[in-house]
Amino acid sequence: MSKKKACRRCKLFVEGDKCPGCESSDFTNTWQGRLFVQDAQRSVIAEKIGIKTKGEYAIKVR
Repeated sequence: MSKKKACRRCKLFVEGDKCPGCESSDFTNTWQGRLFVQDAQRSVIAEKIGIKTKGEYAIKVR
């Protein structure tokens, strides 16, 4: 199984050619760790790192 690609700007995992979170097209396959956000409004972790929408995010991208 190949690694997912993550947006370099907002770290959201993306399947298409454009990031739905920030409209960027700059992606990487080099990332470490995953963060799943279910409710961004009530999550303390999402608030601390600036996540506004639910989804799957990479913790570190290169």
